[in-house]
Amino acid sequence: MRIRPAQDTDIQAFAGIYGHYVRNSTATFENDPPDAAAFLQRRADVVARGLPWLVAELESGIVAAFAYASPYRAREAYRFTVEDSIYVDAACLGRGIGSALLPRLIESCEQAGARQMVAIIGGQENSASIRLHAKFGFRHVGALEAAGYKFGRWIDTILMQRSL
Repeated sequence: MRIRPAQDTDIQAFAGIYGHYVRNSTATFENDPPDAAAFLQRRADVVARGLPWLVAELESGIVAAFAYASPYRAREAYRFTVEDSIYVDAACLGRGIGSALLPRLIESCEQAGARQMVAIIGGQENSASIRLHAKFGFRHVGALEAAGYKFGRWIDTILMQRSL
């Protein structure tokens, strides 16, 4: 597996990987999977801000996961704080791909001048994401109770943070 910057040719893979999580999990609070055009714009917005969008590519050339950092909030005072997002293809879970991506994302954000990274995790049931972030120095800093509504139920948002 290799970690590399994302390219426009990866966009369809992002839409497929992410669509699974939209339809089947609380890892994202989106209700409708965005199409490739939406991902093209999202990636362009992230990269235009000098932030990383990375890909984990298997030896076969298949995109197994992607990770990126986006601004935590739009206001100027938050300009040194980023939010991370990591999505691993459901067929590739449990292979350590998230553990390969997250430290590279952290390093890239440090190089970009970020000072804090925040993980906003949808629900306690996303224990793999909570464990992954804890493994790389994120600490639990709070929860927003019943902050999201998906699949006919209220879901907490878990907040984790790491200094860069």
